Amino acid sequence: MSAELGAKYQSLQNELEELVTARQKLETQLQENKIVNEEFATLKEDTVVYKLTGNVLLPVEHDDAKNNVDKRLEFIGEEIKRCEDNIRSKQQELETIRGQLISQQK
Repeated sequence: MSAELGAKYQSLQNELEELVTARQKLETQLQENKIVNEEFATLKEDTVVYKLTGNVLLPVEHDDAKNNVDKRLEFIGEEIKRCEDNIRSKQQELETIRGQLISQQK
């Protein structure tokens, strides 16, 4: 039983590490998009904005580009919240398994 709990504990630790890594990537994306959003604030309405599609820069409407960044910021924020909820859940599972392992060792 102890070996089984140990394996479960290790598996949960690995899952938690993956969630933390995913959270860090989302945070990086959030910061990058915030910078882009700040740049939009400095642009004039008639400034031509380009979007990189594959290897080609295509012009896009200023408002469309700004709206896309706003939507992306909203989506990333929701994903961060979901990821943090999952992290908390895994941490609670880890604590439960840790408690079971400690009680078995006594």
